[in-house]
Amino acid sequence: MNECLGDECREKHTKNLSLLLRISSAITPGGDLKEFLPKLMEYMGDSLNIIRGMVTIFNRKTSNITVSSSFGMTEEEESRGVYQLGEGITGKVVETGESIVIPDITSDKRFLNRTGSSGKDSKIAFICVPVKTNTEVIGSLSIDKEYLQRKYIDDDLKLLTIIATMISRAVQLHQAIHEEQTLSEENNRLHAKLIKKYSPKNIIGNSGIMQSMFELIEKISKTNSTALIFGESGAGKELVAQAIHYSSDRATKPFVTFNCAALPENLIESELFGHGKGSFTGAIADKQGKFQAADGGSIFLDEVGELTLNAQSKLLRVLQEREFEKVGTNEQIKVDVRVIAATNRDLLQLVDEGTFRLDLYYRLNVFPITVPPLRDRKTDIPMLVDMFIKKYSELSKNRVTRISTPAIDLLMSYHWPGNVRELENCIERAVILADEEVIHSYHLPPSLQTISKVAPTDSGKLQKHLDLVEYEFIIEELKRTSGRIKDAAKNLGITYRQFGLRIEKYGIDVEMFK
Repeated sequence: MNECLGDECREKHTKNLSLLLRISSAITPGGDLKEFLPKLMEYMGDSLNIIRGMVTIFNRKTSNITVSSSFGMTEEEESRGVYQLGEGITGKVVETGESIVIPDITSDKRFLNRTGSSGKDSKIAFICVPVKTNTEVIGSLSIDKEYLQRKYIDDDLKLLTIIATMISRAVQLHQAIHEEQTLSEENNRLHAKLIKKYSPKNIIGNSGIMQSMFELIEKISKTNSTALIFGESGAGKELVAQAIHYSSDRATKPFVTFNCAALPENLIESELFGHGKGSFTGAIADKQGKFQAADGGSIFLDEVGELTLNAQSKLLRVLQEREFEKVGTNEQIKVDVRVIAATNRDLLQLVDEGTFRLDLYYRLNVFPITVPPLRDRKTDIPMLVDMFIKKYSELSKNRVTRISTPAIDLLMSYHWPGNVRELENCIERAVILADEEVIHSYHLPPSLQTISKVAPTDSGKLQKHLDLVEYEFIIEELKRTSGRIKDAAKNLGITYRQFGLRIEKYGIDVEMFK
């Protein structure tokens, strides 16, 4: 600052230092800016003998610069302090990031007095400095003060620049903590959503065989033991693995999936365990493997029977020692991972064939769970269908509210080699094709449309489909009219006799609709 003499100089420096210390003490991690900025203006008013002062904040969404806190101004005056970029002194400072000093506000047309708080007295100076981060201007700090000498204006300009830097750091600290809190809250929200979504309660099934499986999931979830899930393709093995993880103490940690049959043999080890830079052609950097990514959580190894013998050896070591080496390195990496494996193959048969290690089988088969095929739990089909109808009605924007009885009969009589996945695909297709908010049997794939129950076996292919559609309409009308044949016939535009012949043809029991 400019040189000064004697006690006046020492007193000024002492007051300025005291002000900076008070401001510094008011900046606390996680502190609320709405509390800090008023304190700042109060401290400046006490120490600098200012007439007025204000901190403005630039809102990038609205492009407005507004007063956030002030000294010597009323709430009404604050509310009038709204500027655009480049407008007045405040707008210019925020736009350019450069300080502006007006020694006399009465003689400079750039000073707008937008707030209406400044008088018309001469010798009142206006000092405005930018508040900026490393990348952007976020606002301004300004004061109105009477000065007898120009050198004192320069002293306060330097002081305000220091204070603006302190404000900037307080804003950045506040933003960093706020962003961290927001990310933490979002992370917790997403984890809670995942836990709810993949709860065992969300696996559809009221059949006895499914209830037994739910009991096993509940027991294994309370431990850290390895689980081995058996089941046909499409039966829902990954859903069971997710239910185990998200019902356990590891629910807030990673759940990493890996399909052992999805990659060539030479890439499986690199994907599972990672690799070091230069370990093979194309390895231009170190890579983290799936096991390392799952540290603290669970890893789901789908189709584990497809692993190579070399990868099986490394997996066995992870299960035994909880450590492994990246491909091409000697680095020992320790992990805390719960392994959940799944297969649709007979692992003991693979052991006999020499393609699967017996010791690995015993390590994986600590707690076996079998997911039943859909054909063994057909009583769950109506519930699954309702869930899939709701899901794909929303996704396809085609409102479907129900499925017809003949269509359900077809679903219940089919053997479902593709299990729940095949059923889901079937309903997705039917929802897209459906009209009048109902899925009929003729909306189902041709592979399901067997009508041996409702048509002569010697009918041609076209006739079978026509009979199926006719049967569907008759059943629907009997349901709609509560078994009243006369009304049903009238609705279909045929005679009572014609309707009766069709009832006889398809062997329909009318009493069941009454």
